[in-house]
Amino acid sequence: MTDTQAMRLGDFTGLAENYSAYRSGYSPAVRAAILGLLGRDPGELDAVDVGAGTGIWSRMLAEAAFRSVIAVEPNDDMRGVGQRDSEGTGITWRVGSGEATGLDSGSADLVTMASSFHWVDFDKGTEEFRRVLRPGGWFVALWNTRKLDANPLLADIEEELTRLEPGMRKTAFGKGSFTETLTERLAGHPGFDDILYLEGRHVDVQPVEQHLGAWRAVNDVRAQLGEEKFAAFLRYAEQRLADRDTVDVTYLTKAWAVRRRD
Repeated sequence: MTDTQAMRLGDFTGLAENYSAYRSGYSPAVRAAILGLLGRDPGELDAVDVGAGTGIWSRMLAEAAFRSVIAVEPNDDMRGVGQRDSEGTGITWRVGSGEATGLDSGSADLVTMASSFHWVDFDKGTEEFRRVLRPGGWFVALWNTRKLDANPLLADIEEELTRLEPGMRKTAFGKGSFTETLTERLAGHPGFDDILYLEGRHVDVQPVEQHLGAWRAVNDVRAQLGEEKFAAFLRYAEQRLADRDTVDVTYLTKAWAVRRRD
């Protein structure tokens, strides 16, 4: 994508290489807790990661040695890079979306959406996931949220977004009204029960270029700012980080898990 092209909200075309190279992984502790919910050896179970992007979380599932892992991704650019990055992992990639995965009914024990559930129609998505899950299977939505109060410098950099665009809606990192109401919305769904909230903290020491690259892979910020303001934001971030080689980024992996009713 060139600097003159407008980015559409939710369209990750042109961002896949930055997403692949710079996005951080999720908390291993949260993954371990999710595996514990399943109550069986992952080798006996089938997992599906919907809205898989370039497969960052899909590969973390594959590392847990599930019987099968299917990654479902609607964007050709993201899926292509994900397939490349996942060679040798045994992950099967499919075209599909949160509302229409294209998977068989009752074919999965775990369905996840990592940093992507906010792009899905809630009602259609939850009904689709319930259809794909076997009775007693789990749906998990998770995000990586930066804990800004752990690093005032990063807090100042993010505040520049509001200075450039007052009223900026930030959803990509699990912030905003979507996650604020998610517990109650999932708890009120008649097809699920046993809702749990999980949170794990981990610190990623990132080269400055990785940190800036991660910003370049954020669709909602870039689409709302427009290319001119987004370029100004990156210049500000580069200036604030100019005297550093690395930056410590504290992440909170936040996860909401619900069990499919029999």
